[in-house]
Amino acid sequence: MKERDVVFFQPLWRRIAVTVFCFIWALYEWATGSSFWGIIALGMTGYCLWALFYNFEPMSPDEHSDGE
Repeated sequence: MKERDVVFFQPLWRRIAVTVFCFIWALYEWATGSSFWGIIALGMTGYCLWALFYNFEPMSPDEHSDGE
């Protein structure tokens, strides 16, 4: 991830919200019969879990200051 992405995803609620959104999207696609897009959205959910929870390293408060 780029540094600006890491700064954006520092709050836990944002990481949870993005992951839950992708999962709900996958459920919606499966419910409407679009299994291809359901698989794509489920893959995005898996990537969110891996990148935003398993592999994510939170920054310390002094690291994400704007260099001031």
